[in-house]
Amino acid sequence: MLVAVIISGVLVVALAAIIVWQNRKPKTTDAHLLLKADLTQISENVTQLKEGLQKQLTEQLGQSNKQMTAQFQASAKIITDVTQKLTELDKTNKNVGDIASELKSLQNVLQNPKQRGVLGEYYLDQILKNLLPPGTYELQYKMGEGVTVDAVIKLDDKLLPIDSKFSLENYNRLLDAKPEERVVLERAFKEDLKRRIDETAKYIKPAKGTLDQALMFIPSEAIYYDLLANKVGAAGVSGRNLMQYAAKDKKVTIVGPSTLSAMLQIIVQGLRSIDIHKDTEKIRKNIEQLSRHLVAHNGYMQKLGNSLGTTVGHFNVTYKELGKIDKDVVKIAETSPSVEPMLLDRPNLDEE
Repeated sequence: MLVAVIISGVLVVALAAIIVWQNRKPKTTDAHLLLKADLTQISENVTQLKEGLQKQLTEQLGQSNKQMTAQFQASAKIITDVTQKLTELDKTNKNVGDIASELKSLQNVLQNPKQRGVLGEYYLDQILKNLLPPGTYELQYKMGEGVTVDAVIKLDDKLLPIDSKFSLENYNRLLDAKPEERVVLERAFKEDLKRRIDETAKYIKPAKGTLDQALMFIPSEAIYYDLLANKVGAAGVSGRNLMQYAAKDKKVTIVGPSTLSAMLQIIVQGLRSIDIHKDTEKIRKNIEQLSRHLVAHNGYMQKLGNSLGTTVGHFNVTYKELGKIDKDVVKIAETSPSVEPMLLDRPNLDEE
């Protein structure tokens, strides 16, 4: 379209020039020839201009097509990347939604005291399973009618009770409380923990084979740390007083996840020492039994030696009598002795 407009413009200009020139020059044959030559030249120039413009336009269109193709490819890649990112974002949003749902479920679990207790027992089970050899502990151990402790560790002929306690309601209320509300909640939290300590102490039953100590496992590292640091959050409940009350008055040691793990490592070493002692005792008993067998065998050998001594004595006496007979034969037959006396020595039972 652009080429046609340009060519039309050139033709209009050329015709106008011809008309002006005709008005100025006389109409002769030479003039017509000259006009024809000029028109021919103009036609050739227009043709060359058309071809040049068409070639240039073709090159520009080709370059424009390449640029547009590259832009389309880049745009398509961008669209693909954006689509992929949106898909990933959708998956991420779905995962976030799933995590939020799981967190809500976990929150519901933690809000239910019974389910929270089950979670604490499961946590205790995993720690014991990962650190203690099989057979050295037992879960849900029955200590009598209506009395079941969460776990016991078997230390040779003694049992170490472990009970899992998860006091969370008053702890959370205490952390979120306003200053004027903390006094009441501090008292409630302290009484709550004291009840948990007292509940754990009831599993100390030496008559049932337990040690005079028990472990109170707090599955929350945060609560245990606050107790260990003497404060519960920013509140004024003395953790040290509760720890002392448990250890001195109730023979209960309060442990958190990390503390229990460290304590179990020490117990494992103790169990290995007990096993070594048991193996040493077995070896000692086997040696004593072997010694008794050796003494008995020595008695049998003494009896055998005595029997052999008697047999040798009879053998030597018999051989001597045979020698006497041989001498009588020599005297009668006037021949040389044919029997050489062969005497045996008795076994020396006094040699060690």
